[in-house]
Amino acid sequence: MSNASLSAPPATDRPDVTARLREALLGAAFTADGLLELLGAPAYAALARSEIVPALRATRGDTPLEMLVRLFLLQQPVPHARVEGVLPVAACLESGWLTSVGGDEVAATVDVRPYGGLDGEDWFIVSDLGCAVGGAGGIGRREEGVVLGVGGASTTLAGITVRTPVSSALDLGTGSGIQALHAAQHTTRVTATDVNPRALHIAALTLALSGAPAADLREGSLFEPLSDDEKFDLIVSNPPFVISPGTRLTYRDGGMGGDDLCRTLVQRAGERLNEGGFAQFLANWQHVEGEDWQERLRSWVPHGCDAWIVQREVQDVTQYAELWLRDAGDHRGDVAEYQARYDAWLDEFEARKVRAVGFGWITLRKRGAAVPSITVEEWPHPVEQPLGATVRAHFERLDYLRSRDDAALLEERFRLAAEVVQEQVGLPGAEDPEHVVLRQNRGMRRATKVDTVGAGFAGVCDGSLTAGRILDAIAQLVGEDPVLLRDRTPAQIRLLVEQGFLEPAG
Repeated sequence: MSNASLSAPPATDRPDVTARLREALLGAAFTADGLLELLGAPAYAALARSEIVPALRATRGDTPLEMLVRLFLLQQPVPHARVEGVLPVAACLESGWLTSVGGDEVAATVDVRPYGGLDGEDWFIVSDLGCAVGGAGGIGRREEGVVLGVGGASTTLAGITVRTPVSSALDLGTGSGIQALHAAQHTTRVTATDVNPRALHIAALTLALSGAPAADLREGSLFEPLSDDEKFDLIVSNPPFVISPGTRLTYRDGGMGGDDLCRTLVQRAGERLNEGGFAQFLANWQHVEGEDWQERLRSWVPHGCDAWIVQREVQDVTQYAELWLRDAGDHRGDVAEYQARYDAWLDEFEARKVRAVGFGWITLRKRGAAVPSITVEEWPHPVEQPLGATVRAHFERLDYLRSRDDAALLEERFRLAAEVVQEQVGLPGAEDPEHVVLRQNRGMRRATKVDTVGAGFAGVCDGSLTAGRILDAIAQLVGEDPVLLRDRTPAQIRLLVEQGFLEPAG
């Protein structure tokens, strides 16, 4: 496969045309909010699943917005004369945003999809036709260099990324440019790389059409386009993490065996981070027979970095193979060919003794601690997005706890975090609960079991008394030796602080 069957994307050297196009799109309310109002929630949601029929039914009129939806989202030709008053048609034809079809109609050469930024910005994501929704959507295009738009993986990574103002950021494997676009809002200098030159071209279009500063775009694999001494305050990557038997689609198949690409990316990121910098990735990893998956991931963490690794989902090898065969549209082709490819995936997994594949987030924080903090956990439950502030707070709490031994911890004052509730679980009519659960309604939305002392301690934490004074009062109340209680409780306090149920007061 090659890029030969993909049409030439619009020119990147006509900023005047791109600016006029952006102004026209905004003027017609071709925005995320405008689409939701026009299409209604069901049709709008269907677009995110690559289903266009509800949107076609909702855009039968001739308003400017309806024509733009048909043109750029639904890939329908529209009459040249009717769009003339909406867009700078001649300039768009000349620069390649539009092409003439059938004599009196025009069609889009790329998909242009409105996208709302985290702070309500009106942005536009450019991608190849029919590929606006990335990630197991069954896009049905098999060109090797095809460039996808925004899928669930893209928005997940954007949501978990730490958004503090920094000097430099690296978007590794930029694709359509969505992560670079987000980074440009809080970063002085954004560098974006991709092995696919077409992706770099389309990323430049995404940034320009969204009114964002241009990024430093470089072609190459992983960290190869960088000079030896380049370091960054933030590195983000939604890499081609799919574990497959061979390279077929550049956006998803990294060309390395098993999960080697993700491992290499994580291991080499540490040397590219400035002190205090973050590196955040989405990744797949193998669950190998006879091996602890958590230890496998711990071995990836580079020297000098703390890490927080969260496994969000696990699929057995048959589910995994089917997911990505459908992503490439193989299920719609020749049955024998589909079965042969399915068989090849299972052969690959069997040879590597892989029983399942995990998916999740990896966050590194560069910090030259003598003993790094590495947390590897499984949390498949719903979380609150955006989560960037929660990620940053996780590492801040680790720093806080590392700097205090148990005696110092008992001299600290704590507050119960916002929107934490207590649940008591037990048999109906029982005098005492079997156990008590603290549950968060924000951030990771964790739940953790605590004993009666832990529940009582958390319940009275309002920042007015030290932890030691609270434990002394509890000891007197329950008739326990206060020295013993002070000795055994700090471990539970540390866990509640680490997981965000308790916050240091002040």
